Amino acid sequence: MSDYQWCHGPSCHKRRTTNRIRGVKGSKVLRTRKIPYNSHCAQYYKPYIYFCDQTCMHDFIWTHLEEFVQLHPRPEPLETPIHDPIKEQNTYGWVRTKITEVDNNSNP
Repeated sequence: MSDYQWCHGPSCHKRRTTNRIRGVKGSKVLRTRKIPYNSHCAQYYKPYIYFCDQTCMHDFIWTHLEEFVQLHPRPEPLETPIHDPIKEQNTYGWVRTKITEVDNNSNP
């Protein structure tokens, strides 16, 4: 298995940067960038396992957004149970509403 993966950006091979130029004199091409599996960025931000940079990631998202939504539709809203909100006023007169989630964990 290779130590690299190709960038999934749909236009990665069209971006005119010097690190994408490959080939011999007279037959140069712009090529999709390789991404190392053990990239230092990927351990902090998972999308960098599949994309060389944010531009390629956003190009991919905008190209395939409708497919994502069709694969994972949201037929009903999500809800998080909370306690009754508590309004607190500080010494300067600002009112802050404190919202806390209900702990439904039956296994402490």
